[in-house]
Amino acid sequence: MTEHSLWRLSHALHRAINERHFDPLAELIDDDIDWAIYGPINMFPFLGARLGKEAVLDAIRQIADHVRIRKLERETLMLGDSTAATMVRCAMTTQHSDKPITTRLAQFLQFRAGKLARLRILIDTFDLVEQTLGHPIDLPRIGSFA
Repeated sequence: MTEHSLWRLSHALHRAINERHFDPLAELIDDDIDWAIYGPINMFPFLGARLGKEAVLDAIRQIADHVRIRKLERETLMLGDSTAATMVRCAMTTQHSDKPITTRLAQFLQFRAGKLARLRILIDTFDLVEQTLGHPIDLPRIGSFA
């Protein structure tokens, strides 16, 4: 049995973000990748949609400029021949203030010839924004469940 493409990608992505070694990751990304990380792009401009390898590598460089991953804890994992879906708890720190941030991510990946061809990540953005701001967001109640 061969190693699933997710494992190689996970290790290379972690190394790219924390150690700024992008070449091994670039080898695992399809030239025509379709990439989207859903979240508040006004607050985190490295989130959002990207098309093509260079645009994705630029987004990963921006992520590396802002955070350092401390721990990834996989809560759920589903693997197919050329697909993967995971729920991950990610503990990181900001590069500039060393402030700890923890969030959950749902990741959906598709591979073509062993390279990442499509990625979708959904982030628990409400919690992420509160941690980044350093205080709870005060929202009005919109209904009652009494």
